[in-house]
Amino acid sequence: MRTTLDIETRLLRQAKRRAVESGTTLTRLLEDALRNKLAGRDEARRSQRFRFPTVKGRTLPGIDISDRNSLYERMEKRS
Repeated sequence: MRTTLDIETRLLRQAKRRAVESGTTLTRLLEDALRNKLAGRDEARRSQRFRFPTVKGRTLPGIDISDRNSLYERMEKRS
């Protein structure tokens, strides 16, 4: 069924972004969210989400990351 909703602009952008990240449509994302809310599952699912932090870094001079033994040697010297 087609309907019209007034959704806050920022919220709609977040929903569109999440749909793309999840590989689904905006319609499907909103339907699933509504189903979960009506079923009382929104809080349980939120507490199970986890994202690994991404940190940019660099290797230190003189370190060859393909040489396991040299990595171990370097780690032992730092501690």
